[in-house]
Amino acid sequence: MDTFKTLRYGDRHPQVELVQVALERTGHELAADGVFGTATRGAVTQFQASRELARDGIVGTATWRALTPYLTGYLPYTVRAGDTVYDVAKRYGTEVGAILAANPRLEPRNLQIGQTITVPLWFDVVPTNIHMTSLAMMLCLDGLEARYPFLRVSAAGRSVIGRQIPAIAVGTGANRVFYNAAHHANEWLTSTLLLKFLEDYCKALVSGGGIYGLDARSLFAMTTLTLAPMVNPDGVDLVTGALTDGAEYDNAVAIAGRFPSIAFPDGWKANIVGVDPNLQYPAGWQDAVEIKAAQGFDRPAPRDWPGSAPLDAPESRAMYDLTVSDPFDLTISYHSQGEVIYWKYKDKEPPRGREIAERFGAVSGYAVEDTPSLSGNAGYKDWIIDKYDKPSYTIEIGTVPSPLPLSQFPPAYAKNLGILALGLSVTARG
Repeated sequence: MDTFKTLRYGDRHPQVELVQVALERTGHELAADGVFGTATRGAVTQFQASRELARDGIVGTATWRALTPYLTGYLPYTVRAGDTVYDVAKRYGTEVGAILAANPRLEPRNLQIGQTITVPLWFDVVPTNIHMTSLAMMLCLDGLEARYPFLRVSAAGRSVIGRQIPAIAVGTGANRVFYNAAHHANEWLTSTLLLKFLEDYCKALVSGGGIYGLDARSLFAMTTLTLAPMVNPDGVDLVTGALTDGAEYDNAVAIAGRFPSIAFPDGWKANIVGVDPNLQYPAGWQDAVEIKAAQGFDRPAPRDWPGSAPLDAPESRAMYDLTVSDPFDLTISYHSQGEVIYWKYKDKEPPRGREIAERFGAVSGYAVEDTPSLSGNAGYKDWIIDKYDKPSYTIEIGTVPSPLPLSQFPPAYAKNLGILALGLSVTARG
């Protein structure tokens, strides 16, 4: 996980957004704009006073430690004499059911003095009003794993810089489904999409409710879902402003300087060394090399360079290894922009591929189209169809150029919730 920075008045950084989200959850009225202004400094000082910390208005180690539960959404609590689960829930403004879900082995009628339990707090963990950096993602996953111990969180691999590329599994069923997001750096809003869906699905599982009209517990028993919410964490951090120094950043600046027509960092899609992770898969890779070279992308670039060889980007290799270890029955790769569903690879049409795509289109309003010929090689979807002949989709969210503004999230999520839920029940297995 990336480290917390010491923040003070005048700073502008995505971690300021995290501070603002945490303070808002403690009752302060703040806009999560990433600017450490007067209002943020005042809220920090008030928070420090409430926690008996030095009232200096600076977010350093101690203040970050106190703020972190309001980002992860849980607290460890040591049971005292006379405590009941109801009392603890009331003390922290949460629900008994949430505590029991987070502590599945807890005996509520036999609490032991001195034992530590996990207390989920009253808010949803995943923020949808900030830039989803790699640090923000890892904080979300920490909180979701604590609240929902049935989640299985692991590292699919590491990025160029060494950031974790997490994979999260949920469910016990024979159907194997995989959703991934943010192969492309400036499409980071797709990471928020998958994290939000994961949290909503978990909430429905715990409550015994439904998601998009489908019974969550039936989906859990039918399907094992794996998610990789941020395939390209280094690139995401570059675009969002979380990565602004160091040798890797300087190299990215140099690469961008050779392509002045591509806005920096907003136009950056590649990994941190200029390889496009979604042009790395062994399905028409040489075709992609020739097409992209003709367009001027014959060396490290902010986008569209397929690399020196298939799978030489560690981010793409991580997705490849994750897949070959237990091939999936259906996959969805999220990108932006265009509100369109791509479903085939060249002339290859996997069984039920078109049928499922049409169902996805019906619940989302997205168009179902063939992949443009100049973009139809070496992508994750292309490889799945070519190698496994299974339904695999690239879904483009949003209606404006990437990176999508945060205002695009609510409509994008509303349109894709049906796809994400339906994908757990409609697979190649029937």
